[in-house]
Amino acid sequence: MTEPMKSETVEIEESEVLAFDLGLHVHRLLMDEPFFAALSRRMDKKASNAIPTAGVMVTEEGKLEMVYNPKFFAGLEDAAKKDVLKHEFYHIVYQHVTGGRFAAFRDMDPQERKLHNIAMDLSINGHLPNLPEMACFPGKGPFAHLPAGKSAEWYLSELRKMQKDQPPEGGGGGKGEGEGGTPGEGQPGGGQGNPLDDVDSFDDHDGWGEASEQAKQIAEERVKEFIKDAVEEANSSSRGWGSVPANCRKEIMDGITTKVDWRKVLRYFVKQSQKANKRSTVRKINKRYPYQHPGKKSSRTAKIAIAIDQSGSVSDQMLAAFFAELNSLAKIAEFTVIPFDTRVDESLNYVWKKGMQRKRERVMHGGTDFNAPTKFVNEKGGFDGLIICTDMEAPKPVRCNVQRLWITDEYNGQRPYFNPKPERMIIVPTER
Repeated sequence: MTEPMKSETVEIEESEVLAFDLGLHVHRLLMDEPFFAALSRRMDKKASNAIPTAGVMVTEEGKLEMVYNPKFFAGLEDAAKKDVLKHEFYHIVYQHVTGGRFAAFRDMDPQERKLHNIAMDLSINGHLPNLPEMACFPGKGPFAHLPAGKSAEWYLSELRKMQKDQPPEGGGGGKGEGEGGTPGEGQPGGGQGNPLDDVDSFDDHDGWGEASEQAKQIAEERVKEFIKDAVEEANSSSRGWGSVPANCRKEIMDGITTKVDWRKVLRYFVKQSQKANKRSTVRKINKRYPYQHPGKKSSRTAKIAIAIDQSGSVSDQMLAAFFAELNSLAKIAEFTVIPFDTRVDESLNYVWKKGMQRKRERVMHGGTDFNAPTKFVNEKGGFDGLIICTDMEAPKPVRCNVQRLWITDEYNGQRPYFNPKPERMIIVPTER
């Protein structure tokens, strides 16, 4: 394993700190990293003095945000800046922020949270040699006996063994592996019982347990989309994957080649479209002015329009497949159905109530014009999302004012009349 750099900080003026904007540096720093550059473009970056270094988090809207301390970043050499960026992006790629028990921080006691923090960082830092010295490295200091390239779960198990095997404080006999007990350079001398006492994650993970479950679910689906797009960009770039190791590439590819549950994608689309509605209630305490003003209770609703292609090129089998997916979607949401061919007849529109089941319906037989439902939604207003069920056999429509999703079958999904990107297209089975 490459030895970490000994010093990555530079002397800077206070004026440089105040003027530092990470966004202006990212493109230059990641020019030779197509995969990470693609991820970076899809994340907001926010300067804050509230955290000592940097961190990634999920907002209540389900968005991914990188927060950084401008003084910390401005004082790093370029190589260290780059590795800190990649460290945060690896947290996203490995789903430390959104998935599994590593996101359930709110339920952990401080010591358990610390072990999780260190474990996640060890799973990442083995191939990031230019991180600041405060970072935890496998094969170095208290972790000299731990190999690089293991999962966060594996490191967590080893850290618990390390903690369990240590004698009580003061009973270690004063032996340590570092010189002078320098932090990060081996176990402290003086008989300290726990080698992890002076070790912690160098970046900020505290906000990971704050987002709601719904926000994390939205973010998890968004991450999958980000990674898939980043892989495509890396594969098409002359610089390839940059510094991403082969074992990491395999893990990333395995994650995006697994079978996708398109019903889950539909649910994600609805959740992503939901808007928060707040009302006052005396049953909830106002956090800012407790017992003085009523609190706010949030509820979330999504007004989704489903445009169903009724043109002659859409077979009865395909139409039945669309209705099968919509029957599944109706279990969790209410939506407005808009039949269309080259036009929209508003008299044929109807509200599909939550829980209602319907059979295939054909009410039109004309050609296909995607502008018809798109312009209807744009001009009518009041919708949060548009889903178009179609065979994709028509030119690309005008821009939609709300997020738009396309549903088609496998045959037409492989041969669409146009490429809908950056909008999502999902493929549903037609054999029932």
